[in-house]
Amino acid sequence: PVMVLNANTKRETGRKAQLGNIAAARAVADIIRTTLGPRSMLKMLLDPMGGIVMTNDGNCILREVDVSHPTAKSMIELSRAQDEEVGDGTTSVIILAGEMLIMSEPFLRNNVHPTVIVHGYNLALQEALKICEKQALVVDLEDKEAMGKLVQSSIGTKFSSRWNDLMVDMALSAVLTVATRPDPNSTRVEVDTKRFAKVEKIPGGEIEESRVLKGVMFNKDVTHSKMRRRIENPRILLIDCPLEYKKGESQTNMEITNDEDWNTLLKMEEEYVENMCMEIIAHKPDIVITEKGVSDLAQHYLQKANITAIRRLRKTD
Repeated sequence: PVMVLNANTKRETGRKAQLGNIAAARAVADIIRTTLGPRSMLKMLLDPMGGIVMTNDGNCILREVDVSHPTAKSMIELSRAQDEEVGDGTTSVIILAGEMLIMSEPFLRNNVHPTVIVHGYNLALQEALKICEKQALVVDLEDKEAMGKLVQSSIGTKFSSRWNDLMVDMALSAVLTVATRPDPNSTRVEVDTKRFAKVEKIPGGEIEESRVLKGVMFNKDVTHSKMRRRIENPRILLIDCPLEYKKGESQTNMEITNDEDWNTLLKMEEEYVENMCMEIIAHKPDIVITEKGVSDLAQHYLQKANITAIRRLRKTD
């Protein structure tokens, strides 16, 4: 016989495979069943690097679980899709999917064909959508109290209850800050928190000191102590090149025969940096932000022109 598959490959078909799929789904659902609801408990996870994570977020737990069964993998994908599309309900989705499969087990044992069971689930889906339409409420985006209740139901299980109000207010104001209406005539609102909202963690301090800032924040200091720290309505220049003399690509050797040549070389370096600074100063910015370094000489020229410089900013910022 011609062997196409790996010698260790197992192939299951029919009833055995279907019951195996249900068992795998049940196992995944049982992992996170205790993290749902008001009396939920946190799970303690040990990641490969040896760090400890404590969470009751379904997606976060399943992300760390390493499984090989295809059904278990698709359950974990389901949780990830829910997290990306909706942002909440990751645990509920897995538990519901597991329960649906468990409910179908007796029918399979009674020799009901799987397509008949799936058709039954499709009918139930249509009915559930109709009930959802009936029970849906229209919420005004300007009504802070109603929106707060919505956020509370989502965030309420994630944090300790004493910081609940603070977190709800911050989440709401952060989302309303980045919300945009692409078409002024329609009621559709676009909120892209992944691109426009960023959480910056700073060690020390209390949770109550957290704030939502309407603007951009990065944890850097100015390069020179005499540069201005408060500038209103600034002109900002962003550059991705270093404000210092260029170093050689590979190892560069120079032979100097005359002691004057050494001073000439230093002068050339200084002039190169000075020309770069003069070109920047010609644009009259208030702040210069670069991804690379700023040499002491460049700091001196920028400070004389009353320009604040910030260096070595991450590209993601």
